Amino acid sequence: MELIADTDPDAAALADAARRFIQTEVAAHLNEWEEAGEFPRSLYARAAELGWLSMGYPDHLGGTPASWTLRNAMTVAMARVGGSGGLMASLFSHNIGLPPVLRHGSAALQQEVVPPVLRGEKISALAISEPGGGTDVSALRTTARLEGDEYVVDGDKIFITSGMRADWLTVAVRTHPKDKGPGGISMLMVPGDSPGLSRTALKKMGWLCSDTAQLRFDGVRVPARYLVGEEGTGFKMILTNFNGERLGMSALALGFSECCLDEALAWARQRKTFGTALVDHQVIRHKLMDMKMRIESTRAWLDSVSARADAGIKGAAWVAEVCLLKNHATQTMQFCADQGVQILGGMGFMRGTACERIYREVKVMMIGGGTEEIMKELASRQLGL
Repeated sequence: MELIADTDPDAAALADAARRFIQTEVAAHLNEWEEAGEFPRSLYARAAELGWLSMGYPDHLGGTPASWTLRNAMTVAMARVGGSGGLMASLFSHNIGLPPVLRHGSAALQQEVVPPVLRGEKISALAISEPGGGTDVSALRTTARLEGDEYVVDGDKIFITSGMRADWLTVAVRTHPKDKGPGGISMLMVPGDSPGLSRTALKKMGWLCSDTAQLRFDGVRVPARYLVGEEGTGFKMILTNFNGERLGMSALALGFSECCLDEALAWARQRKTFGTALVDHQVIRHKLMDMKMRIESTRAWLDSVSARADAGIKGAAWVAEVCLLKNHATQTMQFCADQGVQILGGMGFMRGTACERIYREVKVMMIGGGTEEIMKELASRQLGL
């Protein structure tokens, strides 16, 4: 159901290529990967070969500069055809793990970390959340004390996407223990093979093919040159990083919403009840149009916010819109998943349908990157309320 077509030819071409990637490289294997709890590491290299991992990164680090508009076109298309949050979260975990290094890391650190990740040779992850801490970043307790030319890291992280096999962990640490607030927080790159680092896989309701971990740092020694930026500036890095993460999640939510509509419409056209196709019933057509209405409002808002980001307009009002857009997009996803399962009926309750998978995954989208409640509060503060 394409009532509104892409108007940007570059975005349309990119979206078409992204759809082909999912159809040829992923679709036939996705259910198997979901059951296995992970997808092959070789998929990173294949995605890199096709240019998906490098989008939005500078040339000198092996990237392909791209606007948010283009990056979102890719994200929406992959999510719409693939319908797997776990796949997207892990395959693109570098998009939350690398930006702090890209914006604040030394040239030497950037060259060491970024290019191998964009080539699909290494995996990058972001490690901020802690047991009992959640989104309250300023209260984190993982410490990194400087001993000579090394930091010694102690503490725990939880809910870390790609945490089981990440080669680089961008870790939020407290380098100034006496400062219990945001001023004592720094960002540190920790190699995944560091002695003293242990990982425990977490069982989840959704995102089944994403490796999600709890991490334990027990006297992990990290060269001081792996500090990102300066000590005490980590909290600002985290806040800035969240904006990109939330915008990307909004694009994902839009794609998943469209996936639910596509599957529900296809089912309604072929499924017959009482001698007639489901789609011929007015109540079903209205459900489909309710889904479409929310999808198009999300698309328009995402396009608007992305265009402002591409134009360099990123003030407080823009941050507020990103927060509210993330809420709106995930609520659209929730509605479409619910209606999709309802239209599919018994099949909507079966593993293997996209609507069932997305129905289970919507809650992590409404929590990850900042809960709905925090998004509203942050938006209100940005708007001076």
